[in-house]
Parts: sequence; structure tokens; C-alpha cells
Amino acid sequence: MPHPGNTACRPSSAERIVIVSASVGAGHDGAATELERRLLAAGLAVDRFDLLDVLPARLGRLVRDGYHRLLVRAPWIYQRIYNRTERAGGGGPLARALLRSAETRLLRALPADTGAVVSTYPGASRVLGSLRLDGRLTVPVLTYLTDFSVHPLWVADGVDVHLALHAVPAAQARAAGARDVRVCGPVADPRFHPVPAPERAAARARFGLPPTAPLALLVAGSWGVGPVRAVARDLRDCGAAVPLVVCGRNDTLAEQLRADGIEHVHGWVDDMPGLMHAADVLVQNAGGLTSLEAFATGLPVASYGCIPGHGLTNAAALDEAGVAAWIREPSQLKDVLAELIDGPRGLLQRRAAHALFTADAHGPAAETARVCRAGAVPTATSAPRRTVRPAAFRLATTTALACAVWAGAVGTAVATTEGAPDLMQAIGHHLDLDDLPHEHHTGQGPHGPHAKGRHA
Repeated sequence: MPHPGNTACRPSSAERIVIVSASVGAGHDGAATELERRLLAAGLAVDRFDLLDVLPARLGRLVRDGYHRLLVRAPWIYQRIYNRTERAGGGGPLARALLRSAETRLLRALPADTGAVVSTYPGASRVLGSLRLDGRLTVPVLTYLTDFSVHPLWVADGVDVHLALHAVPAAQARAAGARDVRVCGPVADPRFHPVPAPERAAARARFGLPPTAPLALLVAGSWGVGPVRAVARDLRDCGAAVPLVVCGRNDTLAEQLRADGIEHVHGWVDDMPGLMHAADVLVQNAGGLTSLEAFATGLPVASYGCIPGHGLTNAAALDEAGVAAWIREPSQLKDVLAELIDGPRGLLQRRAAHALFTADAHGPAAETARVCRAGAVPTATSAPRRTVRPAAFRLATTTALACAVWAGAVGTAVATTEGAPDLMQAIGHHLDLDDLPHEHHTGQGPHGPHAKGRHA
């Protein structure tokens, strides 16, 4: 939580870096965790903040739950929001007001000796970029782009440096107006690495898996969202590999899969590296951190049954980069999986994925440290801000806006897109937002522990 006694940070001889993430799923936090580990190993001091903790009136839980419910109960709405915010390329007045309400709280939380701030979440980038433009934050701000596709909301005015995983997302960031984009590769926990055959056999034995059959590891994020049941059945029926499904915290999904006759089903898994060592191919639907970990493990990756929005754009970008195959039709599944497991396509893809991981001297942690040590650069002056009347912060309006516009990587712009009132009405209907209280914002709201964690 913020520390009210802290003041605006200023350059210091201390090499302290602050990372701001958000506990929306596991990918943004996972990237932040590994970036933190590498910075600490390099001898820098690191602090971590969750942007959802900084939102006023304890709205963080509503943001996270709203995103979850959109993906589970109304994915078509999420797709429409994603498409419209992608075209709009920026936030509307209500969305900007919601983000602005976190600015002072986040600024006060930063230690006085902070040398640089890194965002792994688009909403955090917008808050930090605004603080830089206003001159209230006088140290460099970096955005670490955690995905292969870059939604325009990732690119915030005022951010000094954007760190990209590959040339494909770097080009997308530049097209969206990002300044100083640097290709630095991904970060992954060092437990994700290739292993020899005896360790693969040991991993299979440890999880009670078939010793010789090809295994397709199917993952669906920490929440187990998407058409996982249909994909698992397609994998089983195509005959190319035995499905090995990880459902995360979605216990209902695990029960359904077992009822469908899927033999190898897991809930939350702490030893995800072991499962990847045991598998022959990864099948994923979102294109986030799990894909990067598979690349580090030397596991070929296929995108199939992708979730709306960033799942589809990530699949396209991964395919363009040559590091993951995008399977669009069930009829393609058997042949593509066979090529990835035993054919030259899998070999070429693994080589391309391995090339993502640059030497530590050029990785995102090292680049962050260099920017920190170089110090701040002048930023452009921001445009005058419009005053937001208190009525904009009515609890029902703010909550509906938060649930709609903070939808993970989409974050902040549905309020200004064409047809936004229709979207908000549909969201309220599907997410039961009519049940929310309609009194003025009082600073009191639901709050609960974060669902931080790793894999699904």
C-alpha cells in the first residue's frame, strides 16, 4: 500500500528501481517477479507495487473480478471493447479521471531514492507517463511490454523507454507512437530450460504420465478461461498427442474435463517447469508468460482456441515472428502438431524461440539498470487537463467503468469509443452491475486478497 510520508522521487546516487505491475491474471506479475529477481541479482534495490492497490476506494478487486467475469461470461463484449479501444488509441475523460485518481497515491508510495520506475501493465504506464509529463516524477519511466502484440493503450505519452520482446512488438509499439523502443528479449524463471532425455522421463514419472506417448500440454492462464473443454477434446480426438491439461484455480473446469474422460488434468501447479519438461508441445490460448517459458524450455508452441482480444492478436504476432504456430481450424490440428513435435517446423520454431533470449548484458533487466544509472531526460510538457466534476466519481459509474475499461491489457479507453453506451448497457446486463450501490463515492468498497500466483 502507499506510504503517505514519501514525497515525489528525485534522482539519487542510490540504484533503486520500482516495478509497478497489476494482479490481473498472472502474466504481468510473473514478468515483474522475474525482472525483480534479475535486478536484485545485479545488485540493485527493488520495490514492487500493485496498481490495483493504489486505485481509490479499494476498486482493485472490482477491476480484477470485472475482467475475469467478462472473459468467462461475455467474451464477445471483451472482444468488442478490445477492437474499439484499439481503433480509438486512447482513453476518454472518465477513464483518464480514474487513472488520474491513482497518480498522487502512487507518487507518494515511491521511495525518495528511486532511480527509475518500470511498468509491466498498461494502466500503470499511463499513470506513470502522466506523472512524467507533469514534471512530478523526475526519474526515467520504462514500460516492459509483456506481450508479443502491442495494443495502443500500452503506449503512454511521457514514458521514456519501451522494452520489447522481439522486433514484431517493437514495430507495433513504434507504429502506436512509442518513443525509444528497444528490443531486449523476454525474461523467464531460470527453472525453465531444456533438459536431457533422462530428466524428461523422470518428470513424466513424477506426474504419472505415459512414458512414451506424445504429450500436448494445454494451458489456459491462472483462471482457466477460454474454450478449454472443446480444445481438450479436439486434442484427444485428433490423435496427434495425449492432452495434459492445467486448469489453474478453475476447479469447476477440472471436474468437467475429468467427466469428459480427459485423463491427465491438473489444477494449480507449482512445478510448471516439470510439466513442460515432460511435454512435447504447448497448446495455449493467450500468448502470455507461459508461452515465453515454453520458449525458454525448448518446447514448441501452438496457439489454438484463443481467447478474444489479446489472445487473438498475440497469436497473430507470435505466428508472424515464427516462434509459435497459429492453428485456426480443427482440421489443421493433427498435421500441425505432428510437424511441431517431430518435424522440421518444430526445429525451426524452437531455434527462433531460443534466439529471443539474449545474453544478460542486453536483456531487459540490464537495459533497465542502464537507464536508471543514466538518469532522467527532459520530457515534453503535458497539455492542460480538464477538470472532472465529482459526479464522474459516482460509485456505480466508476465501478462499471473500471470493470469495462480495465479489462487486462485493454485498460482505459472504452468511455470514448463509438457505441460506448451500448457496450456499457450490455456489460451491466451480463455482469449484473445493476446490483451495485448507486450512492456517491465514499471511499468504502469491497476489498480482498490478491489472487497473485503463477500458473494455471
